[in-house]
Amino acid sequence: MANPIKQFEIKPLIEIPVGGLDLSFTNSSLWMAIAVVVSTGLLTLAMRKKALVPSRGQIFAEMMYEFIAGMIRENIGPKGRQYFPLIFTLFMVVLLGNMLGMIPYSFTYTSHLSVTMALAFMIFFTVIIIGLFKHGTHFFSLFVPPGVPMWLMPLVLPIEIVSFLVRPITLSVRLFANMIAGHIMLKVFAGFSAGMIGLGIWGVSALGPMLFNVLLIGFEILIAFLQAYVFAILSCIYLKDTVEIDH
Repeated sequence: MANPIKQFEIKPLIEIPVGGLDLSFTNSSLWMAIAVVVSTGLLTLAMRKKALVPSRGQIFAEMMYEFIAGMIRENIGPKGRQYFPLIFTLFMVVLLGNMLGMIPYSFTYTSHLSVTMALAFMIFFTVIIIGLFKHGTHFFSLFVPPGVPMWLMPLVLPIEIVSFLVRPITLSVRLFANMIAGHIMLKVFAGFSAGMIGLGIWGVSALGPMLFNVLLIGFEILIAFLQAYVFAILSCIYLKDTVEIDH
């Protein structure tokens, strides 16, 4: 049976050593570039005509636009429109990273913690920098929930600070763990089926894992979309702290 972990191995395609740094163009870099080309190309082609009676591509592009715009309105409010380019780009990067990874012999760059952690820390520092720029030191009132009596503050304040600091960890690990676990399961059950057929075992014994793998692929596609949605909606919730502070 093939090693199910091998699919996550980063391999250099073009070695670019710069001093003591390794800036090689890897398989992960390649699929990130493919994601950029696919998303830019499809959306550009879909909206090229801007017809009054939209084509299927234009309908899809407008649905994506309204989906993200509605998410921002519901979780940040009208002032959150300024974050539309950020959230839309973030959603497409995660979605295509998840979806392109379903193609055989491709690479799922969202299955690496370094990638998901970088995206999560980008949101984390964006919240801090914009929050301090807009609200000054009043931004830190986020750690003081309204209505909490003063005698509880020594207990509540550390909990609020810790919950704020772990945001990038929970945001990145959730996406990374779901992607890596799903792909390992797909590889394992595909290996079971291929191994049984290779041994000359046919019938239910061989087709059972194969059929289950087909169900897993459908489920993994659903998870790929849901994880992109969760990543985007949590980013909206975190960015709301930069727009308004209630107390």
